[in-house]
Amino acid sequence: MELTSTAFNHNENIPSKYTCKGKDINPPLEIKEIPEGAKSLVLIVDDPDAPHKIWDHWILFNINPHIQYIKEDMAPGVQGLNSWNKNKYGGPCPPSGTHRYFFKLYALDCKLELDETATKEDLIEEMQGHILEQTELVGLFSK
Repeated sequence: MELTSTAFNHNENIPSKYTCKGKDINPPLEIKEIPEGAKSLVLIVDDPDAPHKIWDHWILFNINPHIQYIKEDMAPGVQGLNSWNKNKYGGPCPPSGTHRYFFKLYALDCKLELDETATKEDLIEEMQGHILEQTELVGLFSK
C-alpha cells in the first residue's frame, strides 16, 4: 500500500496552503495498492514533535477501501476528534521550529463501530487485530 500527495513529497515541506498560515485544508492524497480484503481505511495525521504530547491533526475512518484519491478539502469518511476537540482537519501550526506531520494510512479487515466522538486512542484500540497493511507519508512544516 502506498500513500502519496501531489502537494508534497515524503519528508519534504507541506505547502502553507494546507496549514494554519493558509487555507487550513487537507492536502490531496493518492492511495495505491490497497490490499485485497480491505473493508475500510483509516487515516490519522499527527505531529510527534508538538510540545507536551503528540498532537492529532486529523482523525478519519471508515473510508471506502476502493477510494484512490482524497481530494483537497475532502473528508471521505467519518471524522473523529482531533486535539483541538474538533471533527475536521487542522493543518500544521507549530509553535516553533520544524515539525514532522505523519499521515498514517491503515487498511482494515472491518469497518469500525465508532462515531464522530472517537479519538485517535479509540481508533487504535478498535483497530487492534484488524490491520491488514499500513503505510505513511511524512510532511514537514516550520513556523
